[in-house]
Amino acid sequence: MAKFSVDKLKAFINPSKNPDLTSAQAFQRQNLPTLWLLGKTGAGKSSLLQAITGNSAIEIGNGFQPCTLTAMSYAFPEDLPLIRFLDTRGLGEADYDPSADLAELAKAGHGLVVIMKVDEQEQSAVVAALKKIRKKSHIKHLLLIHTAVLSLEGTEREHAINANHHKVAESWGEDFASVCVDFFDADGAIYQYEQLLSALARLLPMIGLIAESKGHATVEERNFQRVEKEVLWYAGTASASDLIPVMGLISVPMVQAKMLHSLANQYGVDWNKKTLSEMLGTLGSSFALQYSLKLASRQVIKIIPGYGQTVGAVAAAAMSFGTTYGLGRAASYYFYRKSKGEPVSAENMQALYKEALMKGKQATGYDKA
Repeated sequence: MAKFSVDKLKAFINPSKNPDLTSAQAFQRQNLPTLWLLGKTGAGKSSLLQAITGNSAIEIGNGFQPCTLTAMSYAFPEDLPLIRFLDTRGLGEADYDPSADLAELAKAGHGLVVIMKVDEQEQSAVVAALKKIRKKSHIKHLLLIHTAVLSLEGTEREHAINANHHKVAESWGEDFASVCVDFFDADGAIYQYEQLLSALARLLPMIGLIAESKGHATVEERNFQRVEKEVLWYAGTASASDLIPVMGLISVPMVQAKMLHSLANQYGVDWNKKTLSEMLGTLGSSFALQYSLKLASRQVIKIIPGYGQTVGAVAAAAMSFGTTYGLGRAASYYFYRKSKGEPVSAENMQALYKEALMKGKQATGYDKA
C-alpha cells in the first residue's frame, strides 16, 4: 500500500486546531447552497421546509433569522448548516424592491421556488414580485409548487392549477418546472412526496442527499443516517476551503482528519495509526497515492490565471466535497464493522466510497470534475 508520510499520518490520527479551518468554515456558512421561497402567507412554505428537513414547524419558525429588510433566512441544520432557505417578507408591499434579496441570493443562490395554493387564485403580490425579479436578476431556474391540490377535485382542480401556472408563465415565461403536492393527504402523508423531492433535487442537488428516501434495510445503513449530516457538513467545509487557491492542500486533509477522528469516537473505535493504515488498505493499494496526487494537481490548476479561479476552483471544490463524503461513508461502514468485531469487506469499502464520491460531486451541482 502506498504510504502517507509520517507527518500526514500524525495529522490524520491527531488533528490539531488550524486557524485556516476557521475561515473555511465561515466561508462555507456564508455561501451555503440557497433556495429562495416565494409565496403568500399560508401557501405552504413551512410545510415544504418541514418535508425537506424533517423539522417541526415550531423548530423552523425559531430558526429563521433576519437577513435583509425584506427577507428572512433559515439554515439547516442549525448547528452544522448544509443548506439555506430565503423567505420574502415584503411580498405584499406595493413598493417591494427585490434588489437586496437578489443580492443575498446571488452569494450562493441556486434557484427560485414559487409556492401557490390551488384554491387561492388571488396571487397579484406574487406575480408583481416575479416580474420585478425577472427584470432585475439572472435567475435561470424556477420551480412552481402547487399545494393543497387534494382540496379540489376533477376539472375544478385542473382549472385552478392551469390558472396559477398561467399567472407564473405570464410574468416569467414558460421556462420553468412544476409539481403538484399536498402536505396533508388522507393517510397523513405527503401527496406526491417523491415527485417533490425529485423536482427540488434537480433545482438544488444537495436536497437529494439531505432529504432522500430513507427506506434502507440494513442496520449499518441506519447507523450511517445518524452521522450523515455531520459527514455532509465536513464535506461542505472541505469544498468551501478548496475554492481558495492553494489553501485546499492543507485544509482539505485537515477537515477530513477531523471527520475521521469524530466518526471513530462516535462508533467507539480506537483511532490510531494501525486503524488508519488498515482502513486505507481496504480502500485499495493505490488509494493513498492517488489521493495525494489528485489533491496536489487540483491546487496547481487553481493558480492558472482566469481558468484556475473559475472552472478550476469549482471543479476542485466539487471533487473535495465528493472525496470527503465518500471517505466519510466508507469510514462509517469500516467503523461499524470494527465496533461489532466483524470482518471488513474491501470490496464493499471500495464500492461504497466510489458510489458516495459520485453522489457527493453531483450534490454540488458540478459533477463533471
